[in-house]
Amino acid sequence: MQKLIYIADDEQNIRQMMKAFLESEGYAVEVFSNGAEIRRAVRQKTPDMIILDVMMPGEDGFSLCTFFRRESGIPIMIVSAKDSPLDRVTGITLGSDDYITKPFLPLELIARVKALFRRAELSAPQVKVLPERYECGNLELYQKARKVFVENEEFPVTPTEFEFLRYLIEREDAAVPKEELLEHVWECRGIKEEQRMPDDLVKRLRKKLKARNSTARVETVWGYGYRLTAKIL
Repeated sequence: MQKLIYIADDEQNIRQMMKAFLESEGYAVEVFSNGAEIRRAVRQKTPDMIILDVMMPGEDGFSLCTFFRRESGIPIMIVSAKDSPLDRVTGITLGSDDYITKPFLPLELIARVKALFRRAELSAPQVKVLPERYECGNLELYQKARKVFVENEEFPVTPTEFEFLRYLIEREDAAVPKEELLEHVWECRGIKEEQRMPDDLVKRLRKKLKARNSTARVETVWGYGYRLTAKIL
């Protein structure tokens, strides 16, 4: 089934360029010049992915990202001329699944879009047979349904947060290096500017887990990576 992507960017040449290259890869693409337009479109039909420019007249991309993330777990990519570490951290913290800076190569955009869709697929092929249910403390993760529960209540997660939790929970208290997480969860290899992506996601997950009184904890293994453990009450 053809994937539908919505793009909001106030620069006509940029949004038309993205539309042309993504359509050449077989995606259905609709473009918008501001936040109000894409909000109306999403109310009428939910896309499979949203790509947001940060600097737009009226409502900016960060505000839109916050709004859409509250409403849905669909993949969100931030596209921006702002490339400072703070801007990247802000984008990831607000719930985006990826952040790409202008100018960028169309091939990089396509690669990142495909990577996001692979992470969000409901039934991705696996080399090994995975169990349906994983457990860590009072957190339960269901592979086929791609749902997470804490104390039997659904715990909303983004596609990237789901893959991060699944990858750690599969490894049963083992420490996982950041490089391995970047390769298998974010599908990034050797890109220095992406090294903070696991850190930013962990900060967001810790706040969400704490707010729900989850006994599952994401521990930092300093200078190495992360592990998922269950807190003993």
